[in-house]
Amino acid sequence: MFRNSIPGLDRVLVTDIESPKVILVTGPPGAMKSTFCYSLMSYYLKKTREFGLYTTLEETVHSHLKNMENMGLDISLNMQISDFTDLREIDQVMEDSDQTDYLGFIEKMISHYKKIHGKRFTLFALDSLGALYSLMPSSGDMRKRMFYFFKMLRDQNLISLIVMERSQGEESQLLGNEGFLVDGIIMLGLDRSKRKIVRYLQVEKMRACQHSMEKHLLEVGNSGLMVLGPIFASSSM
Repeated sequence: MFRNSIPGLDRVLVTDIESPKVILVTGPPGAMKSTFCYSLMSYYLKKTREFGLYTTLEETVHSHLKNMENMGLDISLNMQISDFTDLREIDQVMEDSDQTDYLGFIEKMISHYKKIHGKRFTLFALDSLGALYSLMPSSGDMRKRMFYFFKMLRDQNLISLIVMERSQGEESQLLGNEGFLVDGIIMLGLDRSKRKIVRYLQVEKMRACQHSMEKHLLEVGNSGLMVLGPIFASSSM
């Protein structure tokens, strides 16, 4: 079911992604990371009637939904979208010692929705990891905190999509170990070597899932994203 959530994704995923999984969705600005996560969740939840939580730290709920509507995507009634606008405004006027523990807040929020929806709560997205790091005080135990945060997501039996900014060609890590801690890495890239700039999707890593490692063309249609064939096989470029 998951591999059929976006048209053409079954070209990349030979077998389905099963929970629990923590998956980095990474790439440069403009690669459609947020749109990909929302599309994946929206299509899947519509088919299954399960529940998902999308947490955005970089924009308001209204702004995010407006962007998704402009992409031709329907609003999913089975998805709760939350932002941290109020918390961030409060933190700006508080002393450092009183600032919000954002990671702890997300953990409590997930636990809250798990109590309400139980096994129906299957999908979680965090947009983005870089924004979360920027809100948290730097400390030596950050790596350890992220290890236990990812463990908590698995313990809740969720498929978790973690958006992370990444420059073209760079490693999939900010602190130095995210790429090793997660179960999967989906790279959304921009190919500038052709006559026009094209977007592509590449699964670099996905535990317990058979998948292609080729770059597949990613296009935006009237009703959202579509995954086309391998980028080298496209005659349109």
